[in-house]
Amino acid sequence: MTEWTKLLPIKILVTGGGGQVAHDLVMLGKQDSHFDLITLDAVHLDITSPASIQEALDLYMPDYVVNTVAFNNVDAAEHDSEFCYQLNATGVKNLAIECGALSIPLIHLSTDHLFDGHYASGYSEDDEASPLGVFGESKRQGEEFLRQYQPMHIILRVSWIFSPRGDNYLLRTLDKARTLSAIETADDRQGCPTSAVDVGRVILAIIKQLHNGADAWGTYHYCGAEVTTRYRFTEAILAAARQYEELRTTSLVPVSSRTLHAEVDRPASSVLKCKKLLSTFGIRQRPWRNELVAVLRQIYKTKNKTEAKSG
Repeated sequence: MTEWTKLLPIKILVTGGGGQVAHDLVMLGKQDSHFDLITLDAVHLDITSPASIQEALDLYMPDYVVNTVAFNNVDAAEHDSEFCYQLNATGVKNLAIECGALSIPLIHLSTDHLFDGHYASGYSEDDEASPLGVFGESKRQGEEFLRQYQPMHIILRVSWIFSPRGDNYLLRTLDKARTLSAIETADDRQGCPTSAVDVGRVILAIIKQLHNGADAWGTYHYCGAEVTTRYRFTEAILAAARQYEELRTTSLVPVSSRTLHAEVDRPASSVLKCKKLLSTFGIRQRPWRNELVAVLRQIYKTKNKTEAKSG
């Protein structure tokens, strides 16, 4: 890389436009002159089509590609396994091949569902994958394809993503809390909630260091700081939300995860150890409780603006 090219903004092509992480990643990129981000949704970039990928890469000529596309519905994956594998495995293979052919580094988001959850103390990057269902297995295969076809890659495994948009546990909990007097929530699952904007921060920090010469390709873990259970996370959501509105829910009912999810088991422990990311890139975990407060503030700010306009 020449000194001249180092002065230019880093051009990043983001797949999965409109998704939680893609949205917040682009938002952060717009606030930093070091980056020039282009985001494409499935209509304009279909990762199951090599021709569509080639067209996008030829048109935008990015320095990096960030793949946020995924089939994330764990239960639905059991019934629609073909489409799940197309997105999570074959799609990643297509991206890896096309990016590899042009020597474009590929940053790919993966998941805590690669593990069976038996290690209560958490999982490191070196622990063997042992998925419990179709979703986890499809993500495992996607990782393997990426390692095979594009050595210049970063796999970033994340867990329990929440944001003000999309389909996530935070928003589903708020919907329930407005209509149900009691909410059943799992008290036998532990993990670390992670905001989408925090994932975006980590991705940009990694890319900036790679662009400045860091030779640190490979697999990394990231999640919010502090291990909690689904039950305790739900408590935190409701406590913070009650600062903004009166909720109908008055009690939480602790139940087993299997009671709530009959289709496929979830990992009992989704704790991801993040020491490798810290030692390699110097990126520290941020407390998910602080992130939760910020996300809820954004949710209610948008809600109030919408209601004011409609009123």
